[in-house]
Amino acid sequence: MKLAPIALLLSVTLCSAGAKAQLTCELQTFEFEPPSIAQGSIEVLSDAAQIIKDEVAVFEGNVLITSPESIIQAQSAIVQENGRTIEASGNVVYTDEFLKVESLGLEANADIELLQLQSSEYQIKDINGRGGADLLSISKEQGVVLEDVSFTTCPKGGEDWRIQASEISIAKGKPFGEAKHTRFYIGDVPVFYLPYFAFPITTGRQTGFLFPQPGGTGRTGVEYEQPFYWNIAPNMDATIAARYMTNRGLQLKNEFRYLSENHRGEFQLEYLANDTDTQSGDARYFYRFNHQGQLSENWTVVADINDISDNNYIVDLRSDFYNQADTYLFRQAGVNYFSNAIDFSLFVRDFTVIGNFDDNYRALPEAKLNYSSEVNEWINFDVKSEMAYFDNRLSQRPDAFRMHVEPSLSFPYQRAWGEILAELSVLHTYYDQDIEGIDNTNLDSSVDRTLGQARLYGSLVFEREQSIGNNDYMITIEPKAQYLYTSYQDQSNIGLYDTTQLLTTFSNIFQGQEFTGLDRINDNNQITIGATTRITDRNNRELFSASIGQIVFLENARLQASQRNNNRSAIAAELDWRVNQNWFLHSDIQLGNQSNEVERSSFATEYRLAENKLIQVNHRYIRELSNEKIDQFGISASWPINDKWHWVGRYYRDFERSRTTESFMGIEYESCCWALRLTVQRHLATRFNNDGVRDIDEFDSGIALQFVFKGMGSKTNKVDMLQQGLFGYRQPLVLN
Repeated sequence: MKLAPIALLLSVTLCSAGAKAQLTCELQTFEFEPPSIAQGSIEVLSDAAQIIKDEVAVFEGNVLITSPESIIQAQSAIVQENGRTIEASGNVVYTDEFLKVESLGLEANADIELLQLQSSEYQIKDINGRGGADLLSISKEQGVVLEDVSFTTCPKGGEDWRIQASEISIAKGKPFGEAKHTRFYIGDVPVFYLPYFAFPITTGRQTGFLFPQPGGTGRTGVEYEQPFYWNIAPNMDATIAARYMTNRGLQLKNEFRYLSENHRGEFQLEYLANDTDTQSGDARYFYRFNHQGQLSENWTVVADINDISDNNYIVDLRSDFYNQADTYLFRQAGVNYFSNAIDFSLFVRDFTVIGNFDDNYRALPEAKLNYSSEVNEWINFDVKSEMAYFDNRLSQRPDAFRMHVEPSLSFPYQRAWGEILAELSVLHTYYDQDIEGIDNTNLDSSVDRTLGQARLYGSLVFEREQSIGNNDYMITIEPKAQYLYTSYQDQSNIGLYDTTQLLTTFSNIFQGQEFTGLDRINDNNQITIGATTRITDRNNRELFSASIGQIVFLENARLQASQRNNNRSAIAAELDWRVNQNWFLHSDIQLGNQSNEVERSSFATEYRLAENKLIQVNHRYIRELSNEKIDQFGISASWPINDKWHWVGRYYRDFERSRTTESFMGIEYESCCWALRLTVQRHLATRFNNDGVRDIDEFDSGIALQFVFKGMGSKTNKVDMLQQGLFGYRQPLVLN
C-alpha cells in the first residue's frame, strides 16, 4: 500500500462565481453608453463655473466632463487651452468603453494624448476582477501602464488573494501585456514570485509560457509541469512541457496540431528518459498520431496510431486518452469512399496488447466493399464483400488470407403501422491459411465455405394517446418476430482471426448471429419474438422504453461452437425510464430459460436535483466471465452542505470477494474568489507484474489538496471531483 503525499495545487481556474446555485456572488461590472457628442469636442456640466481670461475654466460641484470616448466625474476640474488639458480632483470617476477608474486626481493632455490617474481603483468591463494602482497612465504611445498595481476577483473588503506587480503595461496594437516583479499573495502572505511574464489580452494565440501545473500522486510524488505554447503559424501550433516528478524524474511532453482546409490532426509524444522509481531505470514513452482528412467529395482518410513503452505506463504516469482498465491500444490507418450505391474502405488495423494476454491478429490490410441498389419499388439488391490478410506475431498462430462475398435480395415493405422484410442471402468465404510449422493443428491450408440464409422479419406498431393529469402522452406497443434459417458447414478447420461470441442482449437476438466477425457463422433454424413499449410526451421526448425478447430454436445447432442444451435462449430485457425531472433509471437483464437464474444484469438509478446535487446507485452482475463471478455494487454522491461547503463521495464493493474495490471522498470550501478541495481515496492499483499479469490484490491510497483561485470567463464543476479515480462518474442514461 502506498500513501500519496499531500499536494498543494496552486491553479488559476477561469470561472464565473455567479453561476453556482449554491453560492451567489455579485458580478462586479458597470455600464457605459457612448455620449452623443461631436468628435473632437467636450461638454462640461457643474454646479458652478468660472472662466479666467478665456483661457482657463474652473468648475466646482458635481462636475461632469463628457467626450465621445469617455465620461469624467469629479468635485472640481480645471480646463485649459480650450479643453486640451484637464485637471480633475475630488472623488474622480473615469469611465470609458472598457475601464472604470475611481481616483483621487486626474490629468489629461490632448496634445501628447496622455491621461493619468493617481491612487486609483480600477475595474475592467464584464470581468469579475478589480484592483488598485498608485498611477494609471493611458497614452497613444505607450498604451495602458499601471504602476504599483494589484488585481483580485474577491469582493471589496474580502481580499483573500491578490496579485501585486510593480508595473503592468498593455501597449496599443500588441496582443499581450507585460507584468514586472509580480507577487502572488494569499491574505497578506506572499507565496509566489515572477520577475517577468507576458499575458494575452486578445483572443489571438500567442507564443509564450502557460500557467504552471503543480500536482502530485502516490506514484509520481510531488510534481510540477511547466508548459510552453508555440504559435508556429495560423494553422499550426505546439505545446511543449517539462514535467518534473520527485519519485520518477523529468518527463518531456509535446503536442503538435495542424489544420488545413481539408485536413486536421495532432501528434502527442511523452518521454521519460530515466524512471528513478524502477530498478532498471529504463526509458518510458507514449506517442499518439491522429489524422482526419477529406481527399475529395467522396474520399476521406483516417489515421489513429499510438504505442506505449510498457504495461504500467498508463497506471504509473496517467494518460489523457486511455485509462488504467484498458487492456489494449487500438490503431489503424486507411481511406473511405462513400457514394449513393457504393461504400468502400481500405484499412490497416493493429493492436498494442497491454499485459499478458493473447496477441490479437492484425489486419494488414482489410478492404470492404458494399454495394446497394433498388431493382424496383419492391426489391433491393445488396452485395457485402470483404478481403483481409491476418498476421500474428506468435509462431504457433497461423497467418491467413480471407475473402468474403455476400449477395442478397430483400423485399422491404414499410408503413406507419409496421414493417415486413423478406431477405435471401448467399454467404461465401474463402480462406488461405499458413499452417506450415504449426504443431497439432486441425486447420486446413485452404477452405471454401458457402452458406445459404433466409430471413423473414415483421413488426407492428400499436399507438394510444393517454392523458394523465394535465399532460398528454403517446403509448406504443411494438411486437416483432423473425424467422431465420442458415445452412450448416463444418468450420472446425478455420482459425479464429476476428471472432468472439456476442452477448445475448435484446439488440443482438434479432441479428441472428452469435459471433462477431466471419470465422464462425452458426447454422440457424429459429424464431425470435420480442416486444418494445414506449411512452413519449407531447414534445416527442421518450420518457420510458422497455423491451423483452427470446429466441426459440427449432433445431439444435450443428456448429460445435454454437451447440446448446435447450431449445430457447436466455430472455433478454432492457429498461430506460425518466421517472421525472429528477429520477433516471436504466437496467438490462439476461435470464436463463431453464434455470430461471439471472445470467447477466446491470442496474443504475440516479436522483439529480441540480448539476452538482445528485446521488447515483448501480449494480453489475455476471454469473460467469472467464471462470469468475462478477457481483459489484457502487454508489456515488455529490451534495452541498451549505452555500460554501460541498461534499462528494464514491464507494464500490465487490460482493464476490467481500472487499471494497474503491472508496473516495472529497470536500470543498468555496468563496466568491477561491476554493479549497481535499480528496482522500483508496482503490485497486491494477498494476501488471513482471510476467504481465494484473495484480488484483494490491491497493493504492492517496490524499490530495487543491487550491483554486477563481478568475474570469467560464465555470468550474464540483462533479469533476467524482470523475477522478478508478471508476469515475457517468450519467446512467440519456433519453432523447
